Amino acid sequence: MAKQYDVLFRLLLLGDSGVGKTCLLCRFTDNQFHPAHISTIGVDFKMKTIEVDGLKVRIQIWDTAGQERYQTITKQYYRRAQGIFLVYDIGSERSYQHIVKWASDVDEYAPDGVQKILIGNKADEEHKRQVAKEQGLQLAREYGMDFYETSACSNLNIKESFTRLTELVLQAHRKELEGLRGPPRPPTLAHPEEDEPQPLGSEENPKTCWC
Repeated sequence: MAKQYDVLFRLLLLGDSGVGKTCLLCRFTDNQFHPAHISTIGVDFKMKTIEVDGLKVRIQIWDTAGQERYQTITKQYYRRAQGIFLVYDIGSERSYQHIVKWASDVDEYAPDGVQKILIGNKADEEHKRQVAKEQGLQLAREYGMDFYETSACSNLNIKESFTRLTELVLQAHRKELEGLRGPPRPPTLAHPEEDEPQPLGSEENPKTCWC
């Protein structure tokens, strides 16, 4: 059986409750938009396979709860992430200001070299805007991140932002993935924790980058 993917990465969605993280996830993985989502409890995830630079990349995307009471749980997932979206709502100055706190948590708990992108979500709700696009760009520059304004409702920059973060992760782990474009070689698998989802077992020699 032909392998279904070459490499598996984990991405995290971080940000305050209500900024639209689950809607971003559902739009990217299922091309669906459900405006009446209830708040995520703890952590949830979905998976999607895309092709980037000739590689089939299986993305495991973790949607974390933004409420304070769940943050002890969600911080346990930071250290296994290769890429992180920091998400705010353009209609919420408070969620934008809290990006500093989320970025500080990433610096403390995530691995060195984790790739990050700043997302200003709900860009379709221009009439509710409290955060100018220039503010998002400035904050992204300060942290050395790419920046996108997105809308799960109108499908604005959803594919583009997820693909870009995947590209950044691939570039960061280029040396570890060099053999994937050449002749097949034995996979190099790390050891995910027992309570974490395991890679699918039917593929031939996928590489799981739990770096």
